Amino acid sequence: MTALQDLYPDDFAHCYGCGRLNTHGLHVKTEWQDGEGVAHFQPAPHHITLPGFVYGGLLASLADCHAIATAAGATMVATGQVPGRDPTPRFVTASLNVDFLRPTPLGPELLLRSRATEIGERKVVVGLSVFVDGLECVKARVVAVRAPTTMRASGGS
Repeated sequence: MTALQDLYPDDFAHCYGCGRLNTHGLHVKTEWQDGEGVAHFQPAPHHITLPGFVYGGLLASLADCHAIATAAGATMVATGQVPGRDPTPRFVTASLNVDFLRPTPLGPELLLRSRATEIGERKVVVGLSVFVDGLECVKARVVAVRAPTTMRASGGS
């Protein structure tokens, strides 16, 4: 299945967290499965905060980029498009709230699951969780808004 981020327009594909055109980025990949966004991420040893634990800033970045793709996927479904097949509309973050429920161990793969809880014409609210070995380590709420055309590299045309 094609990740939602892989179908962002080129002007919007440079994000450090999820942009396919950013060679130094994290390359978060969100797939649409049964009405929710699902992503997997393997933290590297340098994603450390304290020995044995994942850096919280990385977890916030992953939650942010994953939620933005989920907002796009939910909007696509609401308008009759197919996430992972049709071009993905680009959203940006208006608000990011992250709760760290427990220390996130460094080593195991992270599982991110998210759902839109509110879908508006311009704004989507997404709730998400990050799991390690079935334990919820992070909970987040993201308010996503459609990216204005003025953010395009081509100057909005």
